[in-house]
Amino acid sequence: STGVVVMAATNRPEILDKALLRAGRFDRQVLVDKPDLKDREAILRLHAKKLVLADDVDLLVVAQRTPGFVGADLENICNEAAIQALRKNRDKVTMKDFEAAIDRIIAGPEKKHRALNPEEKKRVAYHESGHALVAETVPTGEPVHKVSIIPRGVAALGYTLQLPVDEKFLSTEQELKDQVAILLGGRVAEEIVFNNISSGASNDLERASAIVRSMVTQLGMSKRLGPLTYGKRQELEFLGVQGQEERNYSEETARLIDEECKRLVEEGHKRALEILTGNRETLEKLAALLEEKEVLSGEEVEKIVRKAKEGQPA
Repeated sequence: STGVVVMAATNRPEILDKALLRAGRFDRQVLVDKPDLKDREAILRLHAKKLVLADDVDLLVVAQRTPGFVGADLENICNEAAIQALRKNRDKVTMKDFEAAIDRIIAGPEKKHRALNPEEKKRVAYHESGHALVAETVPTGEPVHKVSIIPRGVAALGYTLQLPVDEKFLSTEQELKDQVAILLGGRVAEEIVFNNISSGASNDLERASAIVRSMVTQLGMSKRLGPLTYGKRQELEFLGVQGQEERNYSEETARLIDEECKRLVEEGHKRALEILTGNRETLEKLAALLEEKEVLSGEEVEKIVRKAKEGQPA
């Protein structure tokens, strides 16, 4: 066995037997993090060598539009882009093919057979326009890249895709509050326009609730509860990865946590309501154009919002 190095890999370190990590066994751990922008571009170039690329393909732009993607995801994007080109009978892979591949990876395949009735289509258009308008208005909102009301995946009837300008590793309290307002923008738009709500905001509410609970219990962003962490996490030996949360606080503290989470969500709702009621005409224009075209680029969204702020006709 001289000169033999035994290596192993896992995506589930929390379930490993501690005995496996003792000295003389797998006692040295190396964390392979997700690739950053430079790494993603290099990975894309590696997988794109087997493709014939059109002149408009910019792999740096593709890398910028895939934050959080790992190597397998990026390889999949190159493969999907090639399939898209083949379906269109093109002999070269274009930037549009990469865009379609990214959409498919993020939101799932288009479900064109799942046709929305006119009333549903209108509601989804306002819902997604609400997300987009709040995102373009809050101070820390990431730029809107694309808004779509084409059904995708298992349940998504539409989506608003935001992409960061730069790689980010931290989130401020203001940024988290802005994210909550953006997530609630779709539901609020439905309230304003239809005077009722639908089940389409369920995932938005789930994500907003997760953000505010993290703010209150893990990040010390509640003045009432102070700069403390609530809910002790079991420490694991492997890489210091944290496992299941163990509640270590009283019923009274649990009540305060729930109240603070509710307050933060209500604040986000109020902000979204103020933005959308104050920009009702812009909301109407965005929704009408989205209902007509089904997909809007970030540039189209930004143009409508900018002209509205300048008092020009869209």
